[in-house]
Amino acid sequence: MTKAQLCQRIEEERIIAVVRKVYGDDLMFLAEALLDAGISTMEVTFDQQDPDCLKKTSDAVKAVLGAFGSRCTCGAGTVLTLAQTDAAANAGASLIISPNCSESVIRHTVELGLVSIPGCMTPSEILAAHDAGADFVKVFPAGSLGTDYIKHISAPISHVKFLAVGGINAENSRAFLKAGCTGAGIGGSLTNRALIAARDREQLTKNAAQYVAIARAFHQEASK
Repeated sequence: MTKAQLCQRIEEERIIAVVRKVYGDDLMFLAEALLDAGISTMEVTFDQQDPDCLKKTSDAVKAVLGAFGSRCTCGAGTVLTLAQTDAAANAGASLIISPNCSESVIRHTVELGLVSIPGCMTPSEILAAHDAGADFVKVFPAGSLGTDYIKHISAPISHVKFLAVGGINAENSRAFLKAGCTGAGIGGSLTNRALIAARDREQLTKNAAQYVAIARAFHQEASK
């Protein structure tokens, strides 16, 4: 899949699953449940408190792509440094997602031919990220900022594609899409660790399916 095709997939499917501190068999179980629900794009985050995060996240990305590469796209999240960017790229990640606006990470991501999704809050950060080459801008923490904030910044910055991340759930995800976001990154409600530990695939898939239904309905409405 080319970078342009991946960007198009994100715009059409509108959901990126944010996977934090889930590895090994748990990750394989979760990934399959998400795929069964129709979520084909995910990010495995770097745990910045873990000194072994470079290897753990790289191995996780490789594992997901090795098992499901024909069905899914896997990127790396919480990418803060060039070293983490390179590690993710070498593992096969096609998305580089950050909680902050690091122009050096953005430019390096673009040089590698990967999709750049930095995290921003203010209009200045958003435009700096866009000017550095970001493909999408992750508005973070969107849940705290609210949909009115998205509406207000979308008016003068309508050329930037926003993804809402942080505090997005089944109750507010459609409102963020309606406010002007291209899509959303969703974590805890998609990746519930208790459900993973209990191997409750049915509930994991059911939880994910509700987001897919919301996104598909909105995409169909927006395409009319």
